[in-house]
Amino acid sequence: MSDRGPERMTQAGRRLRTRTALLESAARGLSRYGYGNLVLEQVAKDAGYTRGALYHQFKDKQDLTLAVMEWVLETWDQEVGTFVAQEADPVAALLTLARGHAVFCRRDIARVAIALRLEFSGQDHPVGRSVEESYETLTVLCLGLIEAGRAEGTIPSGPPARALALAFVGALEGTVIALAGQPGDDELLAARAVTGVLGLDPGAAARGLPGSPTP
Repeated sequence: MSDRGPERMTQAGRRLRTRTALLESAARGLSRYGYGNLVLEQVAKDAGYTRGALYHQFKDKQDLTLAVMEWVLETWDQEVGTFVAQEADPVAALLTLARGHAVFCRRDIARVAIALRLEFSGQDHPVGRSVEESYETLTVLCLGLIEAGRAEGTIPSGPPARALALAFVGALEGTVIALAGQPGDDELLAARAVTGVLGLDPGAAARGLPGSPTP
């Protein structure tokens, strides 16, 4: 076995740590200042690296931002999506998603998609398309759970399931934006907001359990 193996692993580990630090710094910058005002030199400095180290990992601001979007989605899957997938009941899964998303959005990195979606609204741009694709992924997830809940009779019939999924995502995002900096209330009221959209018993939000359809 080559004695360079451990060295290569160490180099790979250092590269990964550098990349993660730069992604997190860029996510904070995008959340606070947007894409247009993001300064790569400041991103590198805030991460504890030089601008050269950043360009060693990412070719330009667009490349960095697209990588940030991918990283944020992976982080969301780990911190929220995993728990949603563990719920066998569709309503419980949707409430877990709402509460988990509210908690996730307390972090600066979680507001990247919100900020970029507003900035690139109506524009045909790779970053804008990436953001819309992320929202479509979330909408499709909610759509599948809504359809499953309706099939089981735990979510009442009404508007088309896709319209309901879009309203679910919109209500959730609007609530977490309005309640930024209010931990606890954001989680509870996010669950209440989506419970109303789904047409469920409001008490389900407080219990975090499936509710009965509203008559």
